[in-house]
Amino acid sequence: MAAASIALHPPRLQGPGKAALPPRIPNRSRVTVSGTRSFATRAGSNPGNVSIPKQWYNLVADLPVKPPPQLHPQTHQPLKPSDLSPLFPDELIRQELTEERFVDIPEEVRDVYELWRPTPLIRAKRLEKLLGTPAKIYYKYEGTSPAGSHKANTAVPQAFYNAAAGVKSVVTETGAGQWGSALSFASTLFGLTCEVWQVRASYDQKPYRRLMMETWGAKVHPSPSEATESGRKLLAADPSSPGSLGMAISEAVEVAATNGDTKYCLGSVLNHVLLHQTVIGEECLEQLAAIGDTPDVVIGCTGGGSNFGGLAFPFMREKLAGRINPVFKAVEPAACPTLTKGVYAYDYGDTAGLTPLMKMHTLGHGFVPDPIHAGGLRYHGMAPLISHVYELGFMEAMSIQQTECFEAALQFARTEGIIPAPEPTHAIAAAIREALECKRTGEEKVILIAMCGHGHFDLAAYDRYLRGDMVDLSHSSEKLKESLAAIPKV
Repeated sequence: MAAASIALHPPRLQGPGKAALPPRIPNRSRVTVSGTRSFATRAGSNPGNVSIPKQWYNLVADLPVKPPPQLHPQTHQPLKPSDLSPLFPDELIRQELTEERFVDIPEEVRDVYELWRPTPLIRAKRLEKLLGTPAKIYYKYEGTSPAGSHKANTAVPQAFYNAAAGVKSVVTETGAGQWGSALSFASTLFGLTCEVWQVRASYDQKPYRRLMMETWGAKVHPSPSEATESGRKLLAADPSSPGSLGMAISEAVEVAATNGDTKYCLGSVLNHVLLHQTVIGEECLEQLAAIGDTPDVVIGCTGGGSNFGGLAFPFMREKLAGRINPVFKAVEPAACPTLTKGVYAYDYGDTAGLTPLMKMHTLGHGFVPDPIHAGGLRYHGMAPLISHVYELGFMEAMSIQQTECFEAALQFARTEGIIPAPEPTHAIAAAIREALECKRTGEEKVILIAMCGHGHFDLAAYDRYLRGDMVDLSHSSEKLKESLAAIPKV
């Protein structure tokens, strides 16, 4: 398929699919979590005392059709491991390209995970009551990590593997700041210096995220910046640019590629990042099994895709094997509708064209989304693995405007007590739609949400909504047409 619009509502995968799969491999033992770290497993939120997974899960191993390879940005030939060595240490390159089903989690990483994992699985009974729905709503809450989001699940192993390889410094980009915060936290644990380019719109909107990064020792630049050649070019073209994740990636990649003791870290999109996030879904599978429930619908917000993939991929494995049959729904902002309005094509992961070419749903690497409050979802492309799964028809996608998302967030906060980050409000809004449809039909579905982080540093966005100043933003058709025209012809 050439365009996402052709597969806007792709057919659901029914039954076991085309591939014959082995029985699910038990990769952990059950232990009781206790002591000072039990805050993450409060009463009723960790049924069966599920332990931290000992392995990450790689969905590629079980797909009936393998995803297209990444391409070298100059030669357009399939990427070789050596092509990635300027950016990543060897073990992360191996994980990026592997087709192994499971990858062992180092004990040093699991030791840090114990600061907050396993994370709670909580039934939203008060929200159910407010909505008057017969559906059950569960949310897997990742906001208990030190950085307040799921991003630490991959920041810790990335920092560990870089430190083990003798790297001295890591660089990255961040949108809303959750990823930059997580990598800053992980870097300080493993003795790395960390430099972050934060999208200008979020840098201005969320000063406390910047302060959090700086508290953990990171140096933070607004992007585009004067610190890099690509940043200076972008500022020359538009001095008032709100920035984008694509721009910030260009700046961080430029620094990594030109400094021998520095490597680049990415918080979403790439295969090894989604691999690390599967600790979410692996835990959740066991937590639901312990209480005898199986999800009918699995919902997550999508920007680059790591939060959605982290929860959904282990459940997809079980569906491919014919053991369960949920529907998977990815929810994106209407202002940056990558899956629902983008095209499926090879494109750069950054604005300057420095990264490998990836086959993904894209709005064009030059697309600059409007500055919505869900800064972590303002990315022009979708993870290649999620894009591939979408093309296979294994999942659905939808987009929602930010005012509906914040209305849903208030309903959630005023019943469940947790103030969500702007990103997961998209999943909450979609879940509320689903629950209200169950109310209409009388269906008793089990709805599972990826609740990827708290909104304690996003209260300015809530202030705008509560004052009536928040408006819905959409993408410009003309701007989208222009950016799509610049996609490389591969």
